[in-house]
Amino acid sequence: MSWLDETMVGFDTETTGVSTDHDRIVTAAVITRTGSDVSTRTWLIDPGVEIPARATEVHGITTAHAREHGVAPAEALEEIAEILASALSAGFPVVAFNAQFDLSLLESELARHGLVSLAARIPGGQVSPVVDPLVLDRHLDRYRRGKRKLIDLCTLYAVPVVADDLHAADADVLATLELVHALAAAFPAMGTSELADLHSQQIEAHRAWATHFAAFLKSKGTVDDLPRPEWPVAAPARAEASAEGADALF
Repeated sequence: MSWLDETMVGFDTETTGVSTDHDRIVTAAVITRTGSDVSTRTWLIDPGVEIPARATEVHGITTAHAREHGVAPAEALEEIAEILASALSAGFPVVAFNAQFDLSLLESELARHGLVSLAARIPGGQVSPVVDPLVLDRHLDRYRRGKRKLIDLCTLYAVPVVADDLHAADADVLATLELVHALAAAFPAMGTSELADLHSQQIEAHRAWATHFAAFLKSKGTVDDLPRPEWPVAAPARAEASAEGADALF
């Protein structure tokens, strides 16, 4: 039986911006799916800072709404980290589109609030296995031109979505879970790979892409906001999220 037929745990956040070091989580969703059984947890968080207008345009959450209805960050972050750590410790993959952004931001938020890191909650300290359709599509169809946002890949792989629903964390997670199956149908080796091997392939695929893309950006005179080669969690840095990360979000 393929891992595609087993439990998968989808994860997504909506945020105050695109810096994994400095921005905050505003909403988050974790959806656990085993076959046709689906359970959903969502959080609305008061990030403790102003939510910029540009971010509100994306996800619809204003500072006033978050302050009135959101929970304290530490409470939500602890719950999110425990759910993800339990899944990873059991060998169930965490599925996230542009996983480096969401997982790196989660780790930064946990540190900011004095909570145990996600990595430290998992035996062996490795955030694994993770499945990221953005990394996989970029690797498996590397020469295809065009954008690779979530809506673009859903269109390409015939995953039905309502475009207006995307940028709500739970809608993004459901679309991403469907996208994993669509990708595996297009590239059957995905489903026959062991999760540990697939995770390792994504580490190398992302590193190769980030190194190449950073070199390209430098050749054009860009020295800031370069993509980080670590995956699925990037080490903290002064640089903002990569240009590709920002494009995938906005």
